[in-house]
Amino acid sequence: MTTDHRTHARVAVVTGGSRGIGRAVCERLAQNGLAVVVNYARDAAAAKETVATITAAGGRAVSVQADVADENAVTALFDRAEQEFGGVDVVVNAAGRLALSPIADLDLEVLDAVLRTNLRGTFVVAQRAARRLRAGGSFVAFSTSVVATRFPAYGAYVASKGAIESITLILARELRGRDITVNTVAPGPTATDLFLDGKGPEQIEQLAKAPPLERLGTPQDIARVVAFLTSSEGHWINGQILRANGGMV
Repeated sequence: MTTDHRTHARVAVVTGGSRGIGRAVCERLAQNGLAVVVNYARDAAAAKETVATITAAGGRAVSVQADVADENAVTALFDRAEQEFGGVDVVVNAAGRLALSPIADLDLEVLDAVLRTNLRGTFVVAQRAARRLRAGGSFVAFSTSVVATRFPAYGAYVASKGAIESITLILARELRGRDITVNTVAPGPTATDLFLDGKGPEQIEQLAKAPPLERLGTPQDIARVVAFLTSSEGHWINGQILRANGGMV
């Protein structure tokens, strides 16, 4: 394993860490020597699988349930991280919700649910991270490259993610003087259950050919970006939106 040279063992909290990109991030950060708190909303079994994979490889991890939009639950999540591992150095908010619908047809209750998880959830996790991260730490949020490509039917999702991009530099500037970075990763089409759900083979093939590299991204592609941003090598990058999408807009 490779590790950053710090005066203490580094600790990461990853929301949405039981599946997809979140799970890949958990596993990659553990490979880099961080202890990982794997947050999940509902799928306890998948979170335990993530922990088991990490510990089997010699890493340290625990799973903790919390709704990212619930400030009390997120506070308890950070409390658990500090109790288990002594502090928090990296926070990655990978939890998210996707709903596809033309704007004219969207059920407003669905809109509320998307905004609650994606926007309020990110805000709550960022708020707690700002209060708890140690010097030298990093916060990474998630957006989507659809903020730029503006595909039809993504109105609710893009509305939630565009707001996240807007607050990235604001939070970075608010943390001036604390040696903490704040960045947002905006993946393009990535082969996760969330992305593939409801799409036919032709649509998936079309999206795979959109980037000049002519393939879907993988969760591991995105996890490598997060690992760099949260490492000492990536610490000069701050307040940025990184479109990890193989060359799309």
